[in-house]
Amino acid sequence: MTVTRRHPEWIKVKAPQGEAFFETKRLVRDLGLHTVCDEAHCPNVGECWGHRTATFMLLGEVCTRNCAFCAVAHGRPEAVDPYEPLRVAEAVARLGLRHVVVTSVDRDDLPDGGAGHFARTAEAIKRRVPECAVEVLIPDFKGDPVAVETVAAAPIDVLNHNTETVPRLYKCVRPGAKYERSLELLRHAKRYRPELLTKTGLMLGLGEERDELLAVFADIAATGCNILTLGQYLRPSGSHLPVERYLAPSEFAALRQEALRLGFRHVESGPLVRSSYHAWQHVA
Repeated sequence: MTVTRRHPEWIKVKAPQGEAFFETKRLVRDLGLHTVCDEAHCPNVGECWGHRTATFMLLGEVCTRNCAFCAVAHGRPEAVDPYEPLRVAEAVARLGLRHVVVTSVDRDDLPDGGAGHFARTAEAIKRRVPECAVEVLIPDFKGDPVAVETVAAAPIDVLNHNTETVPRLYKCVRPGAKYERSLELLRHAKRYRPELLTKTGLMLGLGEERDELLAVFADIAATGCNILTLGQYLRPSGSHLPVERYLAPSEFAALRQEALRLGFRHVESGPLVRSSYHAWQHVA
């Protein structure tokens, strides 16, 4: 018999409500856009949409990979929509955003993994709302340095790529990804455009040990990465990886201090933290 674990008190969030939440929901629907807030079952969707902000997900809603932690659908993806960058830019303008996060599904079926589409989206946003900071949360592009350069050369302010977990857990958590590949992506982006802010995030509670985490912090810091996010892994459904442990807020606070000692410019650490949660504060 499967036992369902109840979230501790510090994980609970309010149900989405309020006029601003529903306005954001309508805008996303009317423009035919996808958001990681919705597709990945983010627990912060009520808060973020209530503040009229969203993390836009490019290149459809079907991923070519099947990571064991992720709620995004996987399978055969749809054709690339060449007008999507313009619609994202329109959404940014209508929401009045001054910092936007744009991510995507993995598109291993595309020659550049979708890098050009990221660049075109950043360009469209900057043309429409020049004062808006653009943060991209990119896949690993199967380690293609040219794809990384395509994105890094675009008018973006933050390049984010999540490391997700410790190397020992990659095979079960991130099949198709490689720990060293993710580190090299962060290193290469920094070498190619040194002034660009780079960022990565980890999910905790998948069975990692503290010494493994501290080793990963050091590996990430060695790439020159500026910003680190740490959040609790939450199981999207019964078919996904179970939560091995819930970390208390005090543990997240202690890990933040450990990471800051390594020289990160900013560390956002807490049970409900996600890569794009309060992202504008990460670059303040």
